Amino acid sequence: MLTFGRLLHLEGLDDNERQRKLPETMSHINIPKPIRTVWEKAPRVQIIARESAVKNHERYGAAKAGDNEAAVELVTDIVTEDAIKRIRRDIRGRDPLLIPVHALETESVNTIPMALAIYLADKLDLVVNTDVLQANRVSHTSASGYHRLATPAIFEGEVIEGAEYYLVDDFVGQGGTLANLRGFIEHAGGIVIGATTLTGQRRSAILAPSQETLEKLGVKHGDLEEWWQKVFGYGFDFLTESEARYLFRSSDADRIREGIIAAARAGNQRDDAGDD
Repeated sequence: MLTFGRLLHLEGLDDNERQRKLPETMSHINIPKPIRTVWEKAPRVQIIARESAVKNHERYGAAKAGDNEAAVELVTDIVTEDAIKRIRRDIRGRDPLLIPVHALETESVNTIPMALAIYLADKLDLVVNTDVLQANRVSHTSASGYHRLATPAIFEGEVIEGAEYYLVDDFVGQGGTLANLRGFIEHAGGIVIGATTLTGQRRSAILAPSQETLEKLGVKHGDLEEWWQKVFGYGFDFLTESEARYLFRSSDADRIREGIIAAARAGNQRDDAGDD
């Protein structure tokens, strides 16, 4: 078992030894490898409302916990005509399939993305597609950045080759869930033309990392990328802007490895307990 004491012991090793020992610990930890695609023509996320307006709504808690009626009331109250106009401009006369993130929360199913997708379909005369679903259980609400990175949402299902898709979720923070859904769809031959969320962090509306951010991350933590590639299956170029900035703010590469390992182990232990 990888304990905090074990992590401290690793700090005492020289760089070559640490590089060998830390990856060994990953053999005892299950981190799914999401599919990601290059950020060419990456969509900007249309964030509908401020976090305070959504999270302070009297029906938010019930909607997040899986109450369908509460989710409908929340979406109906929050989505404005201006938001509909912004999304209509984003779509530019096309007829993409609206694909909600069907997200499994810790103890319930978050129904907000589905309620939002249905509402938008009615307003924009579009179709909701539910052929792609989230295949694993995550708990990203109020979670740390390391936890979000170490427990990526994984998707499965049928994608219509050549069809256009518009992603719908309740929240965008680091942007990893949208990046993973986009990657899954595009890898299977679909075309993602945009995304919207009921709320989120405004700085996360731009999913694709800037060249400046990637260069700064490479200079500070370039020795981490090979390990990152082995663990997650993709390199720094496939990170979101918010993910890349989060990693850049970490003091050194070893702290990032330790944070990912600890978060992944905590998530694995939670999943094991839930299976009993």
